[in-house]
Amino acid sequence: MVGGGGFDRIEDALTVKRNNDRVNLIGVVSEMGFSKRTKGTDCICTLKIVDDSSPTVGIYVNIFQPQFEKLPHVNSAGDIILLSGLVVKKNMSLVNAVLYKDSGSFALYDGRDASSFSPYQASSRLIGRREDKKLFLTRLRQWSATQPNTASTDSLSMKEIKEGDDFNLICKVLHICCSNEGEWMLFVWDGTDAPPLTVNSDLEEEFDSPLALQLESSPLERDVLRKFPSVGTVLRMTVEQSNAKLGLHLFEAGKWVQFRNIGFAARSGLWCGILHAKSKFSLLPVDDDYVLQYQRNYGKRLKHKRGRMPNTCIPRPSSLTDTEHKDVPFFTLMNILSFREVTAKFRCVVRVVAIFPGHPSYFRSHCGGTYRIRLTLEDPTARIHAYLYAEDAEKFFGGYPSINTMFRMHNALLGIDETDVEKPRNPPWVQCCIKSYATDDTDLWKFRTYGIFDTTLEGCIG
Repeated sequence: MVGGGGFDRIEDALTVKRNNDRVNLIGVVSEMGFSKRTKGTDCICTLKIVDDSSPTVGIYVNIFQPQFEKLPHVNSAGDIILLSGLVVKKNMSLVNAVLYKDSGSFALYDGRDASSFSPYQASSRLIGRREDKKLFLTRLRQWSATQPNTASTDSLSMKEIKEGDDFNLICKVLHICCSNEGEWMLFVWDGTDAPPLTVNSDLEEEFDSPLALQLESSPLERDVLRKFPSVGTVLRMTVEQSNAKLGLHLFEAGKWVQFRNIGFAARSGLWCGILHAKSKFSLLPVDDDYVLQYQRNYGKRLKHKRGRMPNTCIPRPSSLTDTEHKDVPFFTLMNILSFREVTAKFRCVVRVVAIFPGHPSYFRSHCGGTYRIRLTLEDPTARIHAYLYAEDAEKFFGGYPSINTMFRMHNALLGIDETDVEKPRNPPWVQCCIKSYATDDTDLWKFRTYGIFDTTLEGCIG
């Protein structure tokens, strides 16, 4: 009975004849929009709820509250929400519902196999005792357990992303942070490698405007990085500028999520996910088929001897460089950044995306002195600065080659097309040995420097 003392079926709410009719619903949360501030003083979020009368179409509910913290915070996929005093809005053939802060109430309950009938979150003015809620909760939990997992089949993985809008992505939220400017950023991952991007930065400007190592305003603490997986791209996700009031801080690290209607863009040669006002998300259960498959693939990759190599360079990197210590397995740059010991040595497969100084004539100090070069290295997991200095650089370049030979080395390493130097660069994957060491005894854990050693650049010498 629509508007009666009990609960209404979603199918009945969708067919009300009068605008602004009131209903009471209880349903399974299947999709969420991002919490955001209205043009006034309130906050709003949109939920899609379903039940056995409308298992796919469901109904969208706009919920208003005075603060972000008072909006519904759904813990897990398949959780159940009780909504009292909903106002049904009809616009032509479209129907949705609104829960106003002063005239409606909600309560959230664990879904699926849970047995508790107490809400884990409820609005401050929960209306009515709802003695019949136990029957409805039990029925919805039983029905929800029979439904297929919630992820749709049209989602991309990280290895398939491309520039543009309106894509879906299944991933795990690893971390949430806020910049000094108040911009929230999500760090997400699925165990695969995003495709390498071409690089457009001007090498001549590397001193005044170096290529960014990360998109966040300051590097993440090493304690945070140590919690990140060592393999697979960690994608930064932020909001488009016009939607800065989205409540990303309400996300929880560790949750698997399917994002819908998001965008991807290249920033400083790094991939960035873009969340729009129209973007939505669904929390995925830990036993979702896609989640289990991603985790299985990640486990297999870690066990494979080439698992820490970028996927796009398998079976082997370019022959442009060679290294000693061939018995040492490859590590990722994330392995290096999060390594516990300060002094250590690694073997990696990377791309050289920038060099300073930007001109080979200045690789050595004045009057033909010592090599002093800073390389910007990247792999699918991270970017770092690594230095080529003195004897290590002499070994790298094979001594002191002519300026013409040095130019060929420089161009080959950076992926510069000598027939069109203005063309975006696509550096090759090369192997190198990297050592880490401390340069500041006051904080050995925080301040580290990286250098290239026991590596030779030989594939372009003719």
